[in-house]
Amino acid sequence: MYGWLNRQFRRGYERLLRREIGEGPTHVAIIQDGNRRYARKQGEDTPEGHREGADTSEQVLNWCEELSIDELTLYAFSTENFDRPPEEREPLFDIIEAKLYELADNDRVHTNEVSIRAIGEIGRLPERVREAITYAESKTAGYDGFRLNVALAYGGRNELLRAAREVVTAVADGDLDADDVDPDAIEARLYRQPVRDVDLIIRTGGDERTSNFLPWHANGNEAAVYFCAPYWPEFSKIDFLRGIRTYEAREESWQESKIDRAVALASAVGSLELKEASELVSRLRGKLPQAGRRAVAEELEAATPADDDSESPGADATLDPAD
Repeated sequence: MYGWLNRQFRRGYERLLRREIGEGPTHVAIIQDGNRRYARKQGEDTPEGHREGADTSEQVLNWCEELSIDELTLYAFSTENFDRPPEEREPLFDIIEAKLYELADNDRVHTNEVSIRAIGEIGRLPERVREAITYAESKTAGYDGFRLNVALAYGGRNELLRAAREVVTAVADGDLDADDVDPDAIEARLYRQPVRDVDLIIRTGGDERTSNFLPWHANGNEAAVYFCAPYWPEFSKIDFLRGIRTYEAREESWQESKIDRAVALASAVGSLELKEASELVSRLRGKLPQAGRRAVAEELEAATPADDDSESPGADATLDPAD
């Protein structure tokens, strides 16, 4: 009886969370932590925890499809994991290899046009894993319905360090001018890149740190972060929806802050020349939601009344939502 009530409660809570979620993020990255601890808790060997965790990864793909998320990055094996003993590494490599082949041959993957890509220092992985990566990537090449990135032999600091070294070498060799070193020059030298910046990082297992994960694409984008207690094999759809809700709450707060700052800028327009005011409006265009555009436009109208010979910047460089 208790089990039935618990299932009913969870279904109801899941529906409530789903109703609370709007558009959601486009790119979610997950640190799948707690497989070993889960196995110990269950009295099982470590590989069994990884196997059950792999099943959770497949479920998350289904949830992303339901929520129209465009990209998912899973942190499957870090550069630090090479320090683990062979008796732990090798079964994990076996699981990764098998799951890559399984995904590449999955009908649903092809129906949904899922593009599978590995990111990280792929050359450090065993040959059998590299062959599985090649198989999965070749079988899903050209798809653009959904992007699945599997971070293998990945380390964020190593990624940035390698990119910096390549930039220095290119400048020293005369292949790149120092004045041309910009974000694009760095990004071109990163690991095989995700398509989009990361909007939300989820970490399971109770630890509250991002563990050197996607510093350029996540931290550089100031991604929202959701830490939760369940070990990765226990991670549920409710946990996933809570993470999405955390992202949306943060985004709503950010939008309000953007509007407040933009209105404050607009309130100072009264002391600016018309040309300067128009330039300010142009910089704000496209950076605010519709409500923010309206608020700034109203502030501009109030701060810069039109005289007989000129138009106000509100009329000359409108922030109308149709822009």
